[in-house]
Amino acid sequence: MEINVFKFCSGLRVLGYVMILLVAAIVGVSYYAVVFLTYGPQLLRGGFDSFLSFTIVIIFHVLLVLLLWSYIRVVLKDPGSVPENWRAVSGEESLEVGTSLAAAEDGFERRSRGGGYCIHCQNGKPPRCHHCSICQRCVLKMDHHCVWVVNCVGACNYKFFLLFLLYTFLDTTMVTIVLLPSFINFFGEAKNHSSAAKSAIIFLAFVLNFAFALSLLCFVVMHASLLSSNTTSVEVHEKKGVVRWKYDLGRKKNFEQVFGTKKSLWLFPLFSEDDLEKIPALHGLEFPTRSDVDA
Repeated sequence: MEINVFKFCSGLRVLGYVMILLVAAIVGVSYYAVVFLTYGPQLLRGGFDSFLSFTIVIIFHVLLVLLLWSYIRVVLKDPGSVPENWRAVSGEESLEVGTSLAAAEDGFERRSRGGGYCIHCQNGKPPRCHHCSICQRCVLKMDHHCVWVVNCVGACNYKFFLLFLLYTFLDTTMVTIVLLPSFINFFGEAKNHSSAAKSAIIFLAFVLNFAFALSLLCFVVMHASLLSSNTTSVEVHEKKGVVRWKYDLGRKKNFEQVFGTKKSLWLFPLFSEDDLEKIPALHGLEFPTRSDVDA
């Protein structure tokens, strides 16, 4: 009797819900330490201290709103599911239905051919699609399964994940910086029992945010590199030995394949209707390739 050990991976989804509570706890502690304990009381003092505190509180709230907005979007958005009974279109079939495989005006070609078959889902697999052992399904342009968002990161929510990563890094870095003076004073104030609880909360918030900022820096750099080459975390090993990655369209095009072409929406977890209509890669079923590379 064969046992599929990967079925036990689905248990990691339970851990994901714990992670959501952990994120909420860290946000709560950081908010209380920055707004209520440190800079909120200084708003009424007047002068430069009041202005500085007001600026810090506003920037903190803006980053926090963008962070939570992006987080909710990546948690709730389906990363991309394979249509039922999907199959790759051959060259002859695509010509019959009038689909041209000729190079487009921008120098790249769009292909609907390729892909494979998933024995787990009993369905076709579009190009860049992979089966997630935790979600127990195939995900379009799968990057990885993230326990922090209880969801896979794929074609339809990769932008939201990157924004969540960016804003979390910026927010934790900011909290670390603005709480640094209070953290330095912690060891002296800890002897004062009346402020021990306040100092302990500030100490905890500083340590948590500092640790997350350091760890997130590595992920931000890694995903920035992947984004610039139009590569997913899963595809990294596939590129080994390949001189020119077929999905690498150049940094500008690679960026637009994830964030869209509308610059005013680049920093928000949104897509314009025009981008959703004109950029097939945002739906995860078709991807442009370099015109001089065979798919």
